[in-house]
Amino acid sequence: MTRIDYFTEENSIEIVNGRMGKETAPRLQEVMASLVKHLHGFVKDVELTQEEWEAAIEFLTHTGQICDDKRQEFILLSDTLGVSMLVDAIQHRRPPGATENTVFGPFHVDGAPVLEMGANISLDGKGETCLYEGRVLDLDGNPVEGVRIDVWSDNSEGFYDVQQPGEQPTWNNRGVFITGSDGRYWFTGIKPVPYPIPDDGPVGQMLTLLGRHPWRPAHMHFMLNHSRYERIVTHTFVSEDPYLTSDAVFGVKDSLIIDYLPCSEEGVMWKASFDFLIVEKATKRDTERTNT
Repeated sequence: MTRIDYFTEENSIEIVNGRMGKETAPRLQEVMASLVKHLHGFVKDVELTQEEWEAAIEFLTHTGQICDDKRQEFILLSDTLGVSMLVDAIQHRRPPGATENTVFGPFHVDGAPVLEMGANISLDGKGETCLYEGRVLDLDGNPVEGVRIDVWSDNSEGFYDVQQPGEQPTWNNRGVFITGSDGRYWFTGIKPVPYPIPDDGPVGQMLTLLGRHPWRPAHMHFMLNHSRYERIVTHTFVSEDPYLTSDAVFGVKDSLIIDYLPCSEEGVMWKASFDFLIVEKATKRDTERTNT
């Protein structure tokens, strides 16, 4: 008679993973087997109680219930646990010197208007004006033409326009710019201010229980796209911001912290200079060489 092994505390990982069908896609099999291994290992390590597991289920249920087309609490959970930044770091390993990625954030909006270089993206006229300027270069220092630079930031009160519909003008502190043959970009916005992530839901409750604050340091968002180069999603952070070392979503990288310097140009209070160094997309031959 064939011996049948049933689920026990000792063999839980092997039993659960052994139920996967033989036709399971290899990558799905790899991911799920590791997930089960680490999830069961965690439960055994802390000897999770029934009450704690029920509290976890309630927390995840509430997290899902608060999500809608304008708010994604699960992304917020991923961000505050450092998972978003870890996935991004693994997926965007770049050569030394290349501009680093950071979290995308929940406030990007597709369809922002393409503006003439030098335009002012602050439509409400509030905040401390800031000139943003720099170049987009390849790793050899050559300017790159035709880079689409999508920029967005909070307003002087720490809110994005999508958080205050009807209060802020549509596309306030947003715009898209296309580099010319010199690779330069420049536009006027405002010096951003720190702001808290939404903390009125389960993620905010979790942060409170962990003795953590919900604040992000002041930053300007940039997304660079070009058909020949890897996409860059990043920020520039205001140096000396009080939250640089405790960003709620772990998005700060030393290479992205810059000085916002006083500006002598008429009507502009600050200047923020930053050059982007972008990496060519891997060719099929490069990929094959890396995998051999």
